[in-house]
Amino acid sequence: MHNYIEYSFTIKPLGVASEILVAELAELGFESFVDSENGILAYIQENLWHKNILDDVYILQSAEFKISYTLKTIEQINWNEEWERNFSPIVVDDICTIRAPFHEVPNTTYDIIIEPKMSFGTGHHETTYMMLQFLLNTDLQEKKVLDMGCGTSVLAIMAEKRGAESVTAIDVDDWCVQNSVENIERNYCKNISVKLGNASLLDNQNFDIVIANINRNILLSDIPQYAKTLPSEGTLLLSGFYESDIPVITNKCNESNLKLVEKLERNQWVALKFRKN
Repeated sequence: MHNYIEYSFTIKPLGVASEILVAELAELGFESFVDSENGILAYIQENLWHKNILDDVYILQSAEFKISYTLKTIEQINWNEEWERNFSPIVVDDICTIRAPFHEVPNTTYDIIIEPKMSFGTGHHETTYMMLQFLLNTDLQEKKVLDMGCGTSVLAIMAEKRGAESVTAIDVDDWCVQNSVENIERNYCKNISVKLGNASLLDNQNFDIVIANINRNILLSDIPQYAKTLPSEGTLLLSGFYESDIPVITNKCNESNLKLVEKLERNQWVALKFRKN
């Protein structure tokens, strides 16, 4: 068991700055994040930490926000206890509730139970929320669906509940794969298969709908492979990036005969729906 380094960030103003900071820290190996009154607490294993780890974190250099921090070494955390203390149910468009096992059963059409541990995807983040909105408004009946970068598999679970014939969930993180299997079983899903890996697993695969809620650089690299799996009129749902990234994402999709048909936006994060020509 490793000790952890805890960073306590004070952020002014709160809001989008917190989301950007979490996204950048996650790419550096930080494993868990907890909201605090004035910012966030971020945790990384001590053996993965070094004193210059924050040197290239872009938002810390931004003049738009005032961010300060302190750090300390702490013993192994009970992550579930930390999560339970801070996680509240999320309701998407009054149709779907994302909740933990210890929350009351909601009165919504869809009830998804997620215990995320250290995986990304509770519905709290704007990108997950918007992707759920897309799935609620997309015909998934008898469709073959790919959830790329599945995290907790909350999107894969929603796809099955919305009538998908089969769902393939893929993530590069073994922890996410294990957590996905647990959440799939928790929601009594029968048609979701979970795989450890990346877009190289997509060779000779075919899907009607591809979901990818991943960061901008991975999307730009993998969009051509997503497109190859789709038939004419197939659907690609993308998120994990900002308003300013729309032109470069759209251009890459256009190169693969994917046309932008819809955009959602929450707090400068965006989600895009493309259709293959």
